[in-house]
Amino acid sequence: MVGVREGVTIQGMIRTQAVLNDLLDRTEDLSPLMAQIGAYGEESSVHRFEEQKGPDGKPWEKSLRAKATGGQTLVDSGRYRSSITWNADRDSAEWGTNLIYASVHQDGATIRAKGGGRLGFFIPGIGFRSPVEVVIPSRPVFGISDEDETGIDAIIHDYIAEAIPGAIP
Repeated sequence: MVGVREGVTIQGMIRTQAVLNDLLDRTEDLSPLMAQIGAYGEESSVHRFEEQKGPDGKPWEKSLRAKATGGQTLVDSGRYRSSITWNADRDSAEWGTNLIYASVHQDGATIRAKGGGRLGFFIPGIGFRSPVEVVIPSRPVFGISDEDETGIDAIIHDYIAEAIPGAIP
């Protein structure tokens, strides 16, 4: 039959049959697991603003504003950090931001004025500047660190352990 899923049948092993059917039900729709992973990814990415380092563990190069004011890089207004969110469905999880300038900070960029002129902007603690170009170094927020991999593995482990009590030590 199309569209009908049959359960697992094991003669004489009612508990095992129930556990396997529960696991089958859980793996048909992994959205609860994916939601946990998405929330973890969001939290980990937001935490990078506090740590001031990327998922590879390398510290971000301090911005001129952060150097001049003693503040932190990428957290002047907090808008970028607070824009990070997650989404999950039955078989995937993702986290990120919809801010257009986030990719510049994630990957780095060289910014030049249109028409070959000069840029003009004010940096708190420094003053007005008008360079020909500004090189913004990569300050990655998104990615999976070794710690993230361990954390996500633990989430999956706990999910399976709940689905199959006693199956995972």
